[in-house]
Amino acid sequence: MADRFPPVGVAHVVLETDRMEPSGRFMRALGMRPIFEGPQTSIYEMRGGTHLLLMRKDQVAGGMAPFDLMVDDLPATHARYVALGLDPSPIEPRPAIGHEVFTVREPAGHTITIFSSHASGEPI
Repeated sequence: MADRFPPVGVAHVVLETDRMEPSGRFMRALGMRPIFEGPQTSIYEMRGGTHLLLMRKDQVAGGMAPFDLMVDDLPATHARYVALGLDPSPIEPRPAIGHEVFTVREPAGHTITIFSSHASGEPI
């Protein structure tokens, strides 16, 4: 069965922050699993084994995060984030790509886009 999986995956994505502890709490609230949390670098695991490397930097310019996320149940995730006080944007359709999306802003000012799942249905 393992040969049915794609042979590659995304290993790491990086996000810089000048607010390590609040950004770490935020990533855990999104649903990431903490692997290591330190004052300069923290590692959070996501589905598929991808790791987010949260890197401390003295000054960070907010803006769009250099990655986006996907979830299986977008409305339930949105509702959970509202209940947690994460202030997600409204869910919007993106018919050109067959998805719905919303965004959340993490403590250092990066906006993270959350997409409805687009997995092929094959083992990933």
